Amino acid sequence: MTETTQTQTTLPGGGRPRSPEFQLAMDVSRGLRQDLFHDAFALHPLPRMRVDGPLTRLLPPRLQEHATRFPHALVVLAGTVTLLISLAGNGGGDLAQFLTGLLGMGAILLTLLRPVGAFWISLAVAPVTAQFGNHWGSNWPWPPGAFATQLVVLTVVAMRTRPRTAAWMWALTAAYGLVAEAFFRGDHYYTNTMPFLFVSALAMLVVTVWHVRREAAQKVTAQQTVTAHERSKRTLLEERTTIARELHDVVAHHMSVVAIQAEAAPYRVENPPPELEYAFKVIRENAVIALSELRRVLGVVRAEDYEAPDAPQPKLADLDRLLENVRDAGLQVDKTVTGAVRELPQGVELSAYRIVQEALSNSLRHAPGAAAKVEVGYVLGGLGLRIVNGPATGLVKPSPGAGHGVTGMRERVSMLDGEMTAEATDDGGYEVEVFLPVTAAVPAEDTA
Repeated sequence: MTETTQTQTTLPGGGRPRSPEFQLAMDVSRGLRQDLFHDAFALHPLPRMRVDGPLTRLLPPRLQEHATRFPHALVVLAGTVTLLISLAGNGGGDLAQFLTGLLGMGAILLTLLRPVGAFWISLAVAPVTAQFGNHWGSNWPWPPGAFATQLVVLTVVAMRTRPRTAAWMWALTAAYGLVAEAFFRGDHYYTNTMPFLFVSALAMLVVTVWHVRREAAQKVTAQQTVTAHERSKRTLLEERTTIARELHDVVAHHMSVVAIQAEAAPYRVENPPPELEYAFKVIRENAVIALSELRRVLGVVRAEDYEAPDAPQPKLADLDRLLENVRDAGLQVDKTVTGAVRELPQGVELSAYRIVQEALSNSLRHAPGAAAKVEVGYVLGGLGLRIVNGPATGLVKPSPGAGHGVTGMRERVSMLDGEMTAEATDDGGYEVEVFLPVTAAVPAEDTA
């Protein structure tokens, strides 16, 4: 024995419960009113066509301006063709046929401004055309002119609205055709509602597929934009994380040296005064506190599998070793040093080394076989770098990169308040120019 339960919806005011069928009918009625009755004759002009496609962008500017009106021209052409079909299909020459043909053409042209209203006009013109524009006693209730007009209107309005609205229009058109066949057929020996519904259903199906493909393409484009933006952000974050790790190592090393020197300094002086011992004690305590805070704040950027390098961080003095490795990889590179060579802050030395390393790596990837030049200039107030390579020889295919190299270099320069330009040269090569400012050290006797 099977027990069947029926779900009913209770009204908020405590009235008689409504059945699910009633709720479904209400939803259908609400959707019909929203799609075809609410603001049916509201003004919605057909927008101009975009000319950024693979073919339209090849047109001259003057033709591109005219090409934006191509959809409007197609609608006007369709209206003209339906007028000719209305006249030719019914024998032509009759004033009634000409007027009903104009009404159909007007309904098609109205789709350019008021698409839903054009459907209602076309549906209202259909019985008029069937009554006064059909002299052959056949093709009821869709004579050739009405057939073409209603088909064009359904297709254009479906393209300009959503698929649900197109389904409502097709259903109302089917209802009109079936009612006209059942109750107003008269002596017409041939009816064509079913052929019209079949052809219009195919048109609606094509339009629906077009809508689905367009929406999918828009979603893919939007997703690609978001993905590119997220990839750029991730690149910046990864480079900042790497720089933060390196700066952490640099600062932690120097703070450790300060703490150790402050602790050992009193023992290097015989009978140091208490004030000096206290001063070095304060220096050591502050160095230890600063080191602890630095490790606490920047330690979060270290992944669990990150291990500090055993070897010291590279400096400009290690460029010769880097250039030897690059030459072994097949890049012919020369180095020029100008100015008075001096030791720079470790952060500047490390960033300069990494910038030269990345620029030469880009030369190897994007310009295989080319020659490169590295210029290091020690100038007043900073360090200048210039890395330039010639065009690729074409003997070896370039290796595409992820586009992170220049971004990483800019991040390093930005964190040191420097300046950087990276651009192609006139001969087809590439040039990177960097200036890293260095604050002049204040002599110890000037701080007393």
